[in-house]
Amino acid sequence: MKLLVTGAAGFIGYHTAKLLLEQGHEVVGIDNLNSYYDPTLKAARLSRLESLEGFRFAKLDIADREAMQALFARERFQRVVHLAAQAGVRYSIQNPEAYVQSNIVGFLQVIEGCRHHGIEHLVYASTSSVYGSNTRLPFSEQQCVDHPLTLYAATKKSNELMAHSYSSLYGLPTTGLRFFTVYGPWGRPDMALFLFTKNILAGTPIDVYYDGHHQRDFTYVDDIVNGVVAATAKIAAPDPHWNSDAPDPSSSRAPYKIYNIGNQRSVTLLHFIEVLEECLGRKAVKNLLPMQLGDVPDTCADVDALVRDVGYRPNTRLEEGVRHFVEWYLAYYHPNNSDPRIPHA
Repeated sequence: MKLLVTGAAGFIGYHTAKLLLEQGHEVVGIDNLNSYYDPTLKAARLSRLESLEGFRFAKLDIADREAMQALFARERFQRVVHLAAQAGVRYSIQNPEAYVQSNIVGFLQVIEGCRHHGIEHLVYASTSSVYGSNTRLPFSEQQCVDHPLTLYAATKKSNELMAHSYSSLYGLPTTGLRFFTVYGPWGRPDMALFLFTKNILAGTPIDVYYDGHHQRDFTYVDDIVNGVVAATAKIAAPDPHWNSDAPDPSSSRAPYKIYNIGNQRSVTLLHFIEVLEECLGRKAVKNLLPMQLGDVPDTCADVDALVRDVGYRPNTRLEEGVRHFVEWYLAYYHPNNSDPRIPHA
């Protein structure tokens, strides 16, 4: 197939495009290569994709209406995997305008392109953050998600609502995937594993919020991407059993689906740090802090629906996944050390 992958220079976008190319698909990737985090890391991911057969790239902002219209008209995609977004929970408190522009205006341009150009299936990134103030674990797609704690979560919930309206009005099949804490090689520098690794190697204290008692459903990126690609292959369809008297929030009379995509196991942040310390051969100096504004204490994904419908099977142990990240980090950032665990001065 010919697919559009938005956010192709991003963490999950890079891995998704790579897997699709390895499966023999043609992929057009777009990204605006903004400076939210180090653009050289995005360029390095992109360079690896451009070395693979079947990949083409266009630097493009998804909120640019005319450019997006021209892209869809020119390329005639069959399916779209929409992963571009302004990411980061806490940054949405500092810069809310960026989230509305990318996650609302940008999403509209993507879904309008799908509507007008006969796209078979739109798969898009949502987030576990939509569960907001929910406390009942594991989080299920059947739970109410009307109480987001951050604007980031609110924009992603808005994407789910916008997708449903287009599925209902125009018969556009849409599938939203609620990602749970993704980690692994080529990860984002603003995420905990990256920050912790950098600081531990430098001998700098790490900030540990909520005294490390957070529980998170850490999910290795290869497992996530296998699920994304499998979901892309299964076109969303109307649910013949959907009942408006007892509505299932994850399906509809329209061709619309919502899935959790996670590991279905939670660990405390303190245990996560212990695993990282073991992989690095160093102890962290912890700066214990209270919970941050907008943070959710615990997350855990119920992924039974994705297992049932597309055969999703997360199987990477935390110890294995963190080790893979550390090996990548050392090779990428400290390739010339005789002892690769000692950073350059």
